[in-house]
Amino acid sequence: MAIQKEFVLRYRHDGHVRFQVPAQACQPTVATLISTKLGAINGVQSVSLYRGQGKLSIRYDEAICGFTSVAAQLFQILAELEQQGYFESKPLAEKAKKSVLGIKKRLKGTRIGGWFNNKYQAGKETVHAAKIIGKISTKGPKALFKDPEKATIDFLNDVLVLYLIKTHWTRITQEWLVKPIVHRYEWMAVFYMFFLLVRSRRPK
Repeated sequence: MAIQKEFVLRYRHDGHVRFQVPAQACQPTVATLISTKLGAINGVQSVSLYRGQGKLSIRYDEAICGFTSVAAQLFQILAELEQQGYFESKPLAEKAKKSVLGIKKRLKGTRIGGWFNNKYQAGKETVHAAKIIGKISTKGPKALFKDPEKATIDFLNDVLVLYLIKTHWTRITQEWLVKPIVHRYEWMAVFYMFFLLVRSRRPK
């Protein structure tokens, strides 16, 4: 159906006409284009498009352009905008997706949003790594059924080591490696931690 058929005449008097307009015409960009193009018509005195109410009000000079001329030019404007794709309705899912992305983008720009985003990414990476380590440490279901206590302890140890490395990674790469002598006690703690980890994996 052409968009013109959705413009319903609600009021007409000398030099004044009102239409009920569809939601597509109430979009900010479209509404501005319609108002601007109508306002450029010779004889049109004022154009008001109330987006919230879905109403279009046009006041014009009867001596310069009559109702028929105004209506014809309005429909021509709508036809041009329709051909340019301004009245194409986007799927609700796409609109919802853009809305959610917009909210996330605005939230990400705030201090609280940035904190939540960092915590979410850190948690996501830790869980992913924990799954990988879990597969390696337990050596499959057989190890879990054979000695569930040892398998659980090995898994928790791996997660703890992973967490400690992840937490101190920036300092390890930017401070400890640059000045190993200054941070010798930190390196001793790291080596001792790995010694305990390897020692716990030895078969009984």
